[in-house]
Amino acid sequence: MEKSAKIYIAGHRGMVGSAIYRKLESEGYTNIVTRNSSELDLKNQQAVAEFFAEEKPEYVFLAAAKVGGIVANNTYRADFLYENLCIQNNVIHQSYVNGVKKLMFLGSSCIYPKLAPQPLKEEYLLTGLLEPTNEPYAIAKIAGIKMCEAYRAQYGCNFISVMPTNLYGYNDNYHPENSHVLPALIRKFYEAKLNGEKNVTIWGTGKPLREFLFADDLADACYFLMLNYNEESLVNIGSGEDLSIHDLALLIKKIIQFEGELIFDESKPDGTPRKLMDVSKLNQLGWKYKTKMEEGIALAYRDFLSKHI
Repeated sequence: MEKSAKIYIAGHRGMVGSAIYRKLESEGYTNIVTRNSSELDLKNQQAVAEFFAEEKPEYVFLAAAKVGGIVANNTYRADFLYENLCIQNNVIHQSYVNGVKKLMFLGSSCIYPKLAPQPLKEEYLLTGLLEPTNEPYAIAKIAGIKMCEAYRAQYGCNFISVMPTNLYGYNDNYHPENSHVLPALIRKFYEAKLNGEKNVTIWGTGKPLREFLFADDLADACYFLMLNYNEESLVNIGSGEDLSIHDLALLIKKIIQFEGELIFDESKPDGTPRKLMDVSKLNQLGWKYKTKMEEGIALAYRDFLSKHI
């Protein structure tokens, strides 16, 4: 991927896309193409066709998606399925039509069956039923993976797919209802500290185990794979390590310096007991994560403060 190559990042303002943009800039890439959603609606087939015909990008990072937590996924089921299918269909197809040299499609760990063995290996895809609450989103992402495989098989396109674990970092979503667990806890502890509250209540028992990866580490992995990986099969991206929600809460409590107590509301659901990615394939290719949780959460909290105060 030459430093002067024209690279299109779809979704450059999101947490993942912005991290990829920073990584490419730091590596000396000078011809990065972006459009925000008001400039280019990726759900609009004609608009995407015109954009690709005009810009002719050589490389594409497809990081644009409609995303959200459990509540959003379960409430806006039609939107999550329809909008993500539209975005993927348009970008992947136009990448083929316009001769893109290589495309990377970013999926999500929720593509794996709800009851798949842990840690989650790439070959577990489509071996069982999905988690019902985010099934529409997962099905859209699975369709994206299969679309990349199909365009490779039929047309010889070098389209690859990667599956990130739970992400956090700069430009994360801290919405009270639609955010994921880590940013939601940052906001919850910050507001409790601000308001002088004596305790913070957390859903469930605190026992479920979750894996997290700093978004800039994901961008580093994506860049590494764009340079070094050209196979059909998808690649998991994660740390290969997990921690309990209880320990995550204690870590965030410490970083934010909240002095109160933790209360676990065991009447609320825990969700899947464990969700850990098997990243041995990525490690064997030569990449491992760098940012430890305490360092990453501190960076994310500083970013939260800079944007939300």
